[in-house]
Amino acid sequence: MNSAPPLDKDHITALLEKAHSTYATNTTGANADYIPYLAKVPSQLFGIAVAFPDGSVLETGDTDYEFAIESISKVFNLALAIEQVGPEQLRQKVGADATGLPFNSVMALALHDEKPLSPLVNAGAMSTVSLIKAKDAEDRWQQVLDIQSRFAGRSISLSEEVNQSEQTTNFHNRGIAWILYSANSLYCDPMEACDVYTRGCSTLVTARDLALMGATLANGGVHPLTKEQVVSPQNVPRILSEMVMEGLYTASGDWLYSVGLPGKSGVGGGILAVAPGKLAISVFSPPLDKAGNSVRGQLVAEYICRELGLSIFSP
Repeated sequence: MNSAPPLDKDHITALLEKAHSTYATNTTGANADYIPYLAKVPSQLFGIAVAFPDGSVLETGDTDYEFAIESISKVFNLALAIEQVGPEQLRQKVGADATGLPFNSVMALALHDEKPLSPLVNAGAMSTVSLIKAKDAEDRWQQVLDIQSRFAGRSISLSEEVNQSEQTTNFHNRGIAWILYSANSLYCDPMEACDVYTRGCSTLVTARDLALMGATLANGGVHPLTKEQVVSPQNVPRILSEMVMEGLYTASGDWLYSVGLPGKSGVGGGILAVAPGKLAISVFSPPLDKAGNSVRGQLVAEYICRELGLSIFSP
């Protein structure tokens, strides 16, 4: 394997500052309004962080603001489950294909014999959570919280306010859970799977946290600061491949075309992009496009990746 030249961190710092000043004036998109907590987050908040395998982090803007991790949590649920059941059982029971439909689609289940296809859509995420080996609901939840903390390198906490807002509006996901259970595609009590999945979406992270979580994947599963092997190196490519296929839902193809990196978004306004062996980029900006992805986050990732030639498809 050819070794790439080291990245110029002064140059990257300048890129972050330029990206922030350029896209801070972009007011397109809107906060997610179907979860009351998210609708109230100030839409002008905007932070960018880049973390490297050596543990260094470059950041600009609102990178210390704690926001709801939302669907980005699906990546870490996947990492936990794949470690416990193995990649082949994960692929067999959950899937490794894009649905081509919205992240909460019931039609996607109906079209595919009620199999979720991907751990990065809501149905597949609940199925993934149900695969975690746990003695009860609280044990399952603690494992979900623990894996997020290990990826972040610090203790991540549940926001009771976010969780309350989520749990009182998640009727659609509860219905999906029962459909999965009736089709033998859910492997614990359906309401337990839905509840734990929802709690996992209700934790708070910063853009800096998210960058280090991504850098752990970029670093072969080893956390850049704690040096813990959080996930096995042989499972990292499987996780990244799932992010490539479904990380930005119905916009995943456009993301891959313009950014060229494994990515994952959350309706809390976070976006994560992972350049294997090099770095991870995280952006926090609440206004979303129609697919549920941060507008500024996508623009920043495309700009930085283009300027640094980070696409995994670059020669």
